[in-house]
Amino acid sequence: MDEQELLTERFGEHRARLRAVAYRMLGSASEADDAVQEAWLRLSRAGTGGVENLAGWLTTVVARVCLNMLRSRDSRREHPLDVRMPDQSEGSDPEGEALLADSVGLALLVVLETLTPAERLAFVLHDMFAVPFDEIGPMIERSPAAARQLASRARRRVKGADPAPDTDLDRQRRVVDAFQAASRNGDFDALVALLHPDVVLRADREAGPTRSPVVVRGSRNVARGAFAAAERVRFTEPALVNGSVGLVMAARGRLRVVLGFTIAADRITEIDVIANPERLRLLDLAVLDL
Repeated sequence: MDEQELLTERFGEHRARLRAVAYRMLGSASEADDAVQEAWLRLSRAGTGGVENLAGWLTTVVARVCLNMLRSRDSRREHPLDVRMPDQSEGSDPEGEALLADSVGLALLVVLETLTPAERLAFVLHDMFAVPFDEIGPMIERSPAAARQLASRARRRVKGADPAPDTDLDRQRRVVDAFQAASRNGDFDALVALLHPDVVLRADREAGPTRSPVVVRGSRNVARGAFAAAERVRFTEPALVNGSVGLVMAARGRLRVVLGFTIAADRITEIDVIANPERLRLLDLAVLDL
């Protein structure tokens, strides 16, 4: 076996873990693949001479590549406005993305999107992959103590600082789960039964094809609208939205739409469909752990 074949074999031993790191950092399978490919290119140029811990070296390279990609996003202020699901003609694999997101937890990926690049790196590497802060600090040009603080801050954000009382969350979760199931299964009558007769749905203009915000009133009208968006429900998952149970939708790990619910007596009285980038940035999102 020549040197190049040996290098390829050694890299292959770490590829799966590197892709897992990159995906949790970036929330996109295609971008994760790009980051891993960049790590391979750097390894093939540098070789393994003098590298005692190849796994650690590769993790550092992938982490720094991901950090640069996240910072580039922030500098361009990337906030997708088109809530249409990507299809095969756009060169993506939405089914594969959905399965990958589900394996990590869509709500977690969405909350990670609200963190700064440094917070995200510190949290992902330490809490998910047990990388010590002594190694994380230099990646973000911070001390180990500062890296620990970043991870702690991110952890509080992920867990949610001030959730609503558990009893209320239990009831809200049951209603939201039922709404999601009825929408996915095409059960019109079950959906109408969950809605208050005078329910009001308000949607940002970015959530649909219209050029102005949408207001829909009445249980049957709102149910019809939910059916029209049934394809999107495949990509939604319950999460805490400003302390209450809602639904988040993310394509390729990017936050696109959030549904906020007002629930009274186990029926939905209001639905707020948030897709405006400014409004999305102001939301307090956290993983729902029930």
